[in-house]
Amino acid sequence: MDALRSAVRGRVLLPGDPEFDAARRPWNLAVEQPVEAVVEAADADDVAALVRHARTAGLGIATQPNGHGATGRTGGAILLRTRRLDALEIDPAARRARVGAGVASGRLQAAVAPHGLTGLPGSSPVVSVAGVALGGGLSWFGRAHGWVADSVTALEIVDADGRRRRVAADTDPDLFWALRGGGGDVAVVTSLELALHPAPHLYGGRVLWSAEHASEVMDAYRRITAAAPDALTAWLDLLHFPGADPMVAVDATYLGPADEARDLLRPLDGLPRPLSDGRAVMPVSELGAITAEPTDPGAGRSRAELLTALDDGAVKALLADPVAPLLSVQIRHLEGAFARPSDSPHGPLTEPYALYMFGIPSDPATAEAVAAKQAALAGQLPTTGRKPYTFLNPEETAANAFTPETLTRLRGIKTHHDPHNVFRSNFPATP
Repeated sequence: MDALRSAVRGRVLLPGDPEFDAARRPWNLAVEQPVEAVVEAADADDVAALVRHARTAGLGIATQPNGHGATGRTGGAILLRTRRLDALEIDPAARRARVGAGVASGRLQAAVAPHGLTGLPGSSPVVSVAGVALGGGLSWFGRAHGWVADSVTALEIVDADGRRRRVAADTDPDLFWALRGGGGDVAVVTSLELALHPAPHLYGGRVLWSAEHASEVMDAYRRITAAAPDALTAWLDLLHFPGADPMVAVDATYLGPADEARDLLRPLDGLPRPLSDGRAVMPVSELGAITAEPTDPGAGRSRAELLTALDDGAVKALLADPVAPLLSVQIRHLEGAFARPSDSPHGPLTEPYALYMFGIPSDPATAEAVAAKQAALAGQLPTTGRKPYTFLNPEETAANAFTPETLTRLRGIKTHHDPHNVFRSNFPATP
């Protein structure tokens, strides 16, 4: 491991170094992440040098800008931090972007907003564009444009031999397919090229009520999503933050004029007076303000499911009991472009809704209670057992996201491109 310091130009931290423990921690502080070393690569050439060194030394590489999807499956590996791979190039005329592996979603949105364009951002502006795309990626605008991975047109990678390459559909269709949603355990992606989408208008925000109105809000939400055009996305949140009373919210975005959005969301206007209403015309760079998720690392425990329906039985189960000890139970409306053909590992999302449950495991007893609540609620709902890759939790595997046929294909591509298992993703397709 001492030779690692001379193999790369970026910062190297080894066990015993003062900053090692802080550097190896993932975004989710509830996940313990054992690694042999941490390398902050200076650039793509540095990544290539690291891969060659790791392969010679018989070590694996786990790549993370900041570790939002970390699982702790990093024993015997070098943790590669890609934050310094932060180049960002925008071609407004061609509606294309070249995005370094360390670029956060919010930074891309800020760069494209002045041009009336958008990427496919999720709820948090601090996750990396590359990390989301490698897992498929659910976006605010996925109902209009599909998976984040569907907009990727090419990737710049370092392969298991330490060679820099450009991968596209016409150069290596199998590798291109696997990297667009398969988790990224066949190469290190140093940058990607993706299509941007028109966004001359955006209306959105959160409307918040006391939980006593949850049944009425849910009814309005079902009416909105039953008739929603692809440009409209609506999420429902059952919330119970520490020190506050339970609440219910509807978060929405609409890629179109404000008057059209207000008409589509009119069922909300007939509900009891909300605690707050943040709906307004907004730039695509401000999407993170809708859910206002934490932008600093913290501990969390999540569980996701895909729902076959949001029928009366599902609503009864969701509203029967308080969400505590969970902080939030979120329902995301899917359908639209999500359900259309997609040449990516997950393929189309045919389920109409996604469920995401989150709690903070502040101590062992609370962690157990959070897990039990998530399991009990999931058991009462019409789920398929399949989950989006980026919604998997550390106790799950790629088999929870992909079909057996997809896993077989991913494993074949892994064997061909990385036979020595140099690359370790959060949820590897290999058993």
